[in-house]
Amino acid sequence: MREIRAVLCGYYGKGNAGDEALLASLLQMLPQGVTPLVLSGNPTETRKRYKVQTCDRNSAFRVLKAMRNSDFFIWGGGSLIQDVTSAASPLYYAGLMGLARQLGLKTIAWAQGIGPLKRELTRRVARQSFASCTAVSVRDRGSAELLADWKIPFIIAPDPVWALDSSQVQGLWDLPAPRVAVTLRSHPALTSERLANLTEALINFQKATQTCILLVPFQASQDLSIAESIQSQLPGSNQIFQIEDPRQLKGLFRGVEMAIGMRYHSLIMAAAAECRCFALSYDPKVSQLMSDLDLPGWELAQLPDDPNIISQTWLEHYANGDPLSSDQIQSLVDRALMHRDLLTQALSISN
Repeated sequence: MREIRAVLCGYYGKGNAGDEALLASLLQMLPQGVTPLVLSGNPTETRKRYKVQTCDRNSAFRVLKAMRNSDFFIWGGGSLIQDVTSAASPLYYAGLMGLARQLGLKTIAWAQGIGPLKRELTRRVARQSFASCTAVSVRDRGSAELLADWKIPFIIAPDPVWALDSSQVQGLWDLPAPRVAVTLRSHPALTSERLANLTEALINFQKATQTCILLVPFQASQDLSIAESIQSQLPGSNQIFQIEDPRQLKGLFRGVEMAIGMRYHSLIMAAAAECRCFALSYDPKVSQLMSDLDLPGWELAQLPDDPNIISQTWLEHYANGDPLSSDQIQSLVDRALMHRDLLTQALSISN
């Protein structure tokens, strides 16, 4: 079997733990005999962490050279094609997909969460991009419905991070138990008033439960200042965990009783570790996950104004809520491996 070379493209090397977890999952699922080259915002760090070839995603010359020396181009997971965060982002990814096709590479859209797409231009570009792919997999029903409307073949499976391996976190087990993890991020819906209410509710919750609060920034630029603000007000045991290795980040939740989270992949990691989960949704993907897993939580826009109501709701779930069963988790892991099967089938085309 000759070597297969694949360019992996996603929001990698940008300090977002969810996207790094997707990259780690993609590398874990690549078949043997495939040599990846990762387009990264921090190629040195990505190369060091994952022991792979890398390329600066912002260097047109180096990206072009990498593609000319490759067989496949893989959009590697997550919400790449959406125009809420930025109208430029989907055009960047679609442009690379178009370049890959022009250079004769086979293209794969892997574990995609498509949308929201508010602009007609980005919807048209997205449709053309997905229609040209050798293979497509998506991670949610909304994306599947969109592709079905466009009459584009696809498979649907749970997010690949369900199947990501986990590893131990140094120092975690030295902290007092029980532990509760909190993952908040900056967002227009998380106003200063809502953050103040959540913080007061968390203080009340900790006083009632005597839990150790783990504050887990998934992207330091958006999350760390919030974690530090909450930490400065907590009366009891607490720790901020900034973890760069996605496998260790997933392993953190193995030592946690309950997770309160905005971050989509924090909820997946916690649920996969049999934690009770309470969601705070800022995005349709989080709301969809709540629906799929029957997770309790609130849309941030509907967060109660009274911190006592928030803390009492958390206390009720902490005392009486149920995590996913081991059978449910295993089913999600097994189905997430369908993304691996798609890679195996699609990449074998060039053998």
